[in-house]
Amino acid sequence: MIDLRRLHMLRVVHQQGTVTAAAEALHLTPSAVSHHLRELARELKVPLLEPQGRGVQLTSAGRLLVEHADALLARWEEAQAELASYRAGGTGPLRIAGFTTAISGLIAPAAGRLRRSHPEISVQVRECDTAQSMDLLVAGKVDLAVVEPSGGEPLPDDARFEHSSLLEEPHIMLVPAEHPLAREASVRLEDAAGEDWIVADPGTCDHAQRVRVLCTAAGFSPRIVHAATQWPAVWSLVGNGLGVSLVPRLAEGPAGQAAVRVPVSNENVPPRRILTCVRRGSRQNPLVDLGIRALEEAVRDHEAAAGWPRSA
Repeated sequence: MIDLRRLHMLRVVHQQGTVTAAAEALHLTPSAVSHHLRELARELKVPLLEPQGRGVQLTSAGRLLVEHADALLARWEEAQAELASYRAGGTGPLRIAGFTTAISGLIAPAAGRLRRSHPEISVQVRECDTAQSMDLLVAGKVDLAVVEPSGGEPLPDDARFEHSSLLEEPHIMLVPAEHPLAREASVRLEDAAGEDWIVADPGTCDHAQRVRVLCTAAGFSPRIVHAATQWPAVWSLVGNGLGVSLVPRLAEGPAGQAAVRVPVSNENVPPRRILTCVRRGSRQNPLVDLGIRALEEAVRDHEAAAGWPRSA
């Protein structure tokens, strides 16, 4: 009999690249992880890991085993989901991860809805970027993630995950209240080609890269002058006349800032795609299903409020 926990450890080592990093993700010691993987190799009578620089990599046998492990662990998630259906009304916890604007615009409203409708369920929310959310899902530290596809993550055919579309979100031009564009019903990106631009700090998310790519598609290179780590700082810089920015519709700034949100025509500016992502096989878990339904309700509420006042 193969211990599924050891298969899971092998998969996490493959993902993290070192036994130490995998042990940290699994809340185990490196020696414990190494012991379990040696036992797994002994049971299967094949080498599973080999050194690579300062880390390790899977042998061909190890890679073959991980492919089967993905399917086996997905079936185990399905079994857990079916068992959970017999315990309908369980208390959780339901652990949800997501990036900043997803939390403020979707996850927090969904968690609040669940708190009111199912007070027996404990909901735990964690803010992190998409790459970290995927790592947390694999490690079993969260049950549901709201992610933004970027940099090839999550891959559509990744056997570890199931994901579905939650929202396609248009972008908004954020301009100072006294700016000529503030009086327009909608704008094109090229209308701001000569402006100073304000972006989120490249070390915090991919907003700066997205602005560059979209502006390039519109025929110009943005003159990025200011970078900020939080959306309220972007709002403040814009509101004080220091430039313009392109922000997702879910992004919000503090009240009282002299900044105006103007719709951007969708020519050369595709919407931002937002997905729900779970471990493959866990979609039918009643708690996960409740979480996804609550997120879908939050999207409907968000869409119904799409005619918010343009002044931030």
